[in-house]
Amino acid sequence: MELGIYSFADVQRDSNSGALGSTADAMRNLREAIALADAVGLDYFGVGEHHTYEMPASAGAVILASAASITKRIKLGSAVTVLSTDDPVRVYQQFATLDALSNGRAEITAGRGSSTESFPLFGYSLADYDELYAEKLDLLLKINESNPVTWHGRHRPPLDNAWVVPRPEQRHLPIWLGTGGNPHSSMRAGYLGLPISYGIIGGQTKRFAPLAELYRRAAREAGIPEANIKVSVASPGFIGDDAKARERSVVASLDRTDGEHWRDSWICAAQPSPVRSRCEPRWSAIRGRP
Repeated sequence: MELGIYSFADVQRDSNSGALGSTADAMRNLREAIALADAVGLDYFGVGEHHTYEMPASAGAVILASAASITKRIKLGSAVTVLSTDDPVRVYQQFATLDALSNGRAEITAGRGSSTESFPLFGYSLADYDELYAEKLDLLLKINESNPVTWHGRHRPPLDNAWVVPRPEQRHLPIWLGTGGNPHSSMRAGYLGLPISYGIIGGQTKRFAPLAELYRRAAREAGIPEANIKVSVASPGFIGDDAKARERSVVASLDRTDGEHWRDSWICAAQPSPVRSRCEPRWSAIRGRP
């Protein structure tokens, strides 16, 4: 088992005024957080692509490449790359470059995008939501498998014996399929032989157990080796030494945001065991000590 952290490079609020800080500070804070995660021995750090002021990590590969220079062992990946609105050739080139600079520590988690702000930003239609993803994932996997590449699709110009460089330090880049819980995504990952990453940003954690089993069943039906059938789970959380101070800090933080659902779940998770067993939070939240 591996343990890691993901971040959207959220812009911090002033604890007194509640005013948002700068996106530039958010980038620098994120770089420091990745260095700290490496120093304390975590296995993975993921940066999630978003295009809003509050979550400005729009160029994850650049952030991770910067962090590669100040870390030694932690894996560096996207969480997720919104592949539907990006160019698979450029995505592969960027993460292959990251892989070289980090001596083989890069990973890609490719998702359709639970937040859709990138679609109008880059001129894509939500009507093509799944078709874009399926086509671009197909190209990304082909690039990862062989070079040069010949490929034809509907949403991107064709490639004819095209070389895609650089190649990664690893023989192939680890590519995960990211999903928020769509059953079809679980089946797609299984049949393609990809590891799957469940981003639990809504609903209870136990709801994802049948989806993980659906993924495993699809992978086994496709003849995928057991060693390649991998599941990752990610959910918001908060770590602190003192339990009471931890709860006060996170609830106060959520009070300054639109985090009503998270706040309900957090308060539920903080209850003593007899109470918690009868509590049904609407969202998942992870809490604990270092």
